[in-house]
Amino acid sequence: MRAPAFYFQPPGFLSALLSPLGAVYGAVAAARMRKRGARAGVPVICVGNPTLGGAGKTPTALALAEMLAGMGERPFFLSRGYGGSEAGPLVVDAAKHRAAEVGDEPLLLARAFPTIVARDRAAGARLAVERGAGVLVLDDGFQNPSLAKDCALLVIDDASGIGNGRVFPAGPLRAPLEAQLTRAQGIVLVGEGGAASSIVKQAEARKLPLFRAKLVPDSAAAAELTEKKVLAFAGIGHPEKFFATLAALGADVVEKRAFPDHHRFSASDAEALLAAAKARGLILVTTDKDLARLKGEPSVAELAVQARALPVQLRFEDAGGVQRLLEQALKR
Repeated sequence: MRAPAFYFQPPGFLSALLSPLGAVYGAVAAARMRKRGARAGVPVICVGNPTLGGAGKTPTALALAEMLAGMGERPFFLSRGYGGSEAGPLVVDAAKHRAAEVGDEPLLLARAFPTIVARDRAAGARLAVERGAGVLVLDDGFQNPSLAKDCALLVIDDASGIGNGRVFPAGPLRAPLEAQLTRAQGIVLVGEGGAASSIVKQAEARKLPLFRAKLVPDSAAAAELTEKKVLAFAGIGHPEKFFATLAALGADVVEKRAFPDHHRFSASDAEALLAAAKARGLILVTTDKDLARLKGEPSVAELAVQARALPVQLRFEDAGGVQRLLEQALKR
């Protein structure tokens, strides 16, 4: 699903029309978040978005797990496996599983650390502990009450903020902002743009730790694309951010193709992209997450071979502050 444009515009007719539904949805979501979750038996670090769509949640989860490993912990990822058919709980094998089975994000996570997919997060936590997890990193699940969290971080894109500030379907919020901030131990603000200035003020008023971060492209992959003519395509929350990143590193983005978040590419999609790139002599470039969805699918095998990925890593400005927050969570 691609977020409607009015989500990121000042409140108008459509958001007002849908606000009653948003109020009902928000009340249910807030009530659900107040439920007490089960204890996992090991510390639980949760990374989530207050809004629908991407903001850098998976790179944040990866960065936190790397930090935890550097602190001597044994992190496991726990994911619902959005977009996958497997209910779990199961251990993701990046060499065997396809995105259609376990979701695209778990495939990326499983490259770095053991990853469990489970729609029942409590069952997934039990499997992770059985397999030797010392700490769980939840990729998403902030609004899900099934597990108690020792540290919950909200990831926000500073280029889009929280949009019009309304709750779905009147806006992009997954639950009322107040209910979400009350349950957060910190905010990760990714990129620049100033759209999240109101969140910054609320965090300061609450004395809620706020950590600025940025997504940094892999230097080797970036060097190979500098001054190259490319056809960029992406099915993520904000494809335009990916296109802008390519342009900023010096690639000549001749053509752009944006698809909905978590888009499952079809044979016709692949044929169209391959034909357009061949006709204009362009290099096909996509995101790591999109390439993960392509791999292992026979109908798009040629596109998976031809496309290059531009991996990114999240870097915190105040890594020491993030580590201290994690240390406090581990002590709980």
